[in-house]
Amino acid sequence: MANAYVIGHITIKDPDKWSQYRDRVPATLQPWRGELVFRGKLVAVLGGEFAHNDTVVIRFPDMDAVKGWFDSAAYQSLIPLRLAAADVDLLAYDG
Repeated sequence: MANAYVIGHITIKDPDKWSQYRDRVPATLQPWRGELVFRGKLVAVLGGEFAHNDTVVIRFPDMDAVKGWFDSAAYQSLIPLRLAAADVDLLAYDG
């Protein structure tokens, strides 16, 4: 069974607001069987250019779950906080 992944590349603008957002996201993942795979800070760019300093990877069972999570009222209600807290590029991958 192929999984789907959401990868977020992040530049934090307001650490307090980011902490609030980050603490609320896991509850939005549960109904969609989303699972945090990795969260980390950039140590080095080994090739090319990269603008962000944090990354998160979330695994879902499939793209329908990704879309369901992203479009859910629970997650959509967090987007204003995310926008105030950080510059985030969210990408979805079928894997």
